[in-house]
Amino acid sequence: MSRPDLHLESALWAGPYRLVCGVDEVGRGPLAGPVVAAAVIFPSDIDIEGCGLCALDDSKKLTKKQRLNLLPIITSQAVSVAIGIVSPREIDKINIRNASLLAMVKAVSALSVKPDYVLVDGRDMPEGLPIGQAVIRGDSISVTIAAASVVAKVNRDAIMAKLSKEFPAYGWERNQGYPTKEHRDALLSAGVTNHHRYSFAPVKKAME
Repeated sequence: MSRPDLHLESALWAGPYRLVCGVDEVGRGPLAGPVVAAAVIFPSDIDIEGCGLCALDDSKKLTKKQRLNLLPIITSQAVSVAIGIVSPREIDKINIRNASLLAMVKAVSALSVKPDYVLVDGRDMPEGLPIGQAVIRGDSISVTIAAASVVAKVNRDAIMAKLSKEFPAYGWERNQGYPTKEHRDALLSAGVTNHHRYSFAPVKKAME
């Protein structure tokens, strides 16, 4: 099975775009916690095999150990890395789709350098970003987007593991807030926290 490569980035680097940014988000489906996006810019002369990033892939296809091993390599090789976070209350206010797009804009805005071109995972190109394109299944196609998916996933998992220490009943360190049976059962037995997304149906039902 093929892994992400640099063909999209290389085509852009060959033109007028030197700072190409990859953006991805995680956390659309959970019942609790924020949605988190990451933005990554690699230098145009990066050697993926030489620096140890040849194992990079869509974060969902990697184990936790693989993601944690890749994170310091990504951050050390990148020109800039940043994350954007949108809270559960903001998700309730503007809906999860718009929250995901906002998290991407926040991540790109937080970069230490402004990108010339942005590759965004998915179908939608968020408003407010520099010139770029949305790439369906981008985290399986582009190394830069895949790197962003890993950064976003590791950061969101860490947030949920920290919250789980305060709210241990829900198993967030294991399910990251997704609607597993364990989590749904805990909603009914332990109730709803301020970290839950009130607009999501299972949470709404537990609040009734």
